[in-house]
Amino acid sequence: MKKQIKNREIKIIIVTMIVSLSLGWLFFHTTSEKAPHNHEMEMEEEGTKHTVYTCSMHPQIKEDKPGSCPICGMDLIPMKTMGADNNQVDPNEIQMSESALALASVQTTRVTQGVPQKVVHLLGKVQADERNISKITARYGGRIDDLFINFTGQKVRKGESLAMIYSPELIIAQKELLEAIKYKTSNPSFYQATRAKLNLWDLTEKQIDGIETRKQVKTLFEIKSPISGTVTKKEISTGDYVKEGTQLFEVVNLSKVWVLFDAYESDLPWIKRGDNIAFTLQSFPGKQYSGKIAFIDPLIDGQTRVARVRLELNNANGKIKPGMFAKGTLKSNTTSNANEILIPKSAILWTGKRSVVYVKVPDVETVSFLRREIVLGPEAGNFYVVSEGLSVGEEIATNGVFKIDAAAQLEGKASMMNPTGAKSLAPHDMSNMKH
Repeated sequence: MKKQIKNREIKIIIVTMIVSLSLGWLFFHTTSEKAPHNHEMEMEEEGTKHTVYTCSMHPQIKEDKPGSCPICGMDLIPMKTMGADNNQVDPNEIQMSESALALASVQTTRVTQGVPQKVVHLLGKVQADERNISKITARYGGRIDDLFINFTGQKVRKGESLAMIYSPELIIAQKELLEAIKYKTSNPSFYQATRAKLNLWDLTEKQIDGIETRKQVKTLFEIKSPISGTVTKKEISTGDYVKEGTQLFEVVNLSKVWVLFDAYESDLPWIKRGDNIAFTLQSFPGKQYSGKIAFIDPLIDGQTRVARVRLELNNANGKIKPGMFAKGTLKSNTTSNANEILIPKSAILWTGKRSVVYVKVPDVETVSFLRREIVLGPEAGNFYVVSEGLSVGEEIATNGVFKIDAAAQLEGKASMMNPTGAKSLAPHDMSNMKH
């Protein structure tokens, strides 16, 4: 009896196992047939569309689902849709959402051409015309017996006597002339040589003829002014002994003066001969003067790093005096006067020798920027001339440029301070290093 019960239990167990295996095979076989199909569909969906979430304030944060920024706690927002065309995106592109652009106050403008213009402000000083300066020196040694010029600033006329000089050398030369007169016919070359000697000592033909006529040696001779003007230097006093070549006076004709302005290297491309400079003098507030550039110094001063720009000014009444300070304004185009590519100063990031702008990528769904190095020409007021690197019609960022560059640096892309694009540490990465 016990044996029959035992056999019945074994049969029940075997039947149960067979039924269980049959049901399991049917269930898993059906699932395995459907699973590849469902998996393929999911892969297709993932391949066509995958939303990336980022933080408006910290674009280096990227997540595949909504949440909060680990740095500032702000809600993450959709950044871009990645699909089959994603392979065409430049790896250095800086993509920014609408909210990120608004927070960074990013503004753009189109690159245009125009004739660069600039207002150049110059500082200068009045100076005597170097062509109207006469330095009067002693042509022969002697003693100053009398002075007709008692102070500097005194005005003299051409041919007017400045001083009287007693010269033993001149007395001897006169005696030689009076002796040579005896041989005027028999030895004319000797006679002419004695006259030429006196002539070289600044005696006029009239003075020499007077010596011959009187047949007397003149002991005192006049030192005359070669030009009309103002005595600016008086180097002698009565009773002084002077040698040949000693400077006695300096006389300057101030009927014309120079106004010399200092032009820095960056201003020189805007300055050319013939340009008009309007200027004022501190001594005459409210009065306007103007003049055309007559000369530009070909050399840069090694210490001040400026070149002199010269105006020539009539000064018949003598009111304008050397040493007066002048303040000038020059409105000018570039020396080439041609159309050039111009961009605002605010669009440029300077990094040592490089100048960088961010160019907006055209025809993309998400606003993107690419860093580009350019070569700058001269400064033009609030603009710079671009020599290389940009084309007319391209769109560049003119405001919020530094924030775009900061986003590039945080994402490990090429930036102003990191041209190679090496990965930089984000703030939350640095905090993890401390722990």
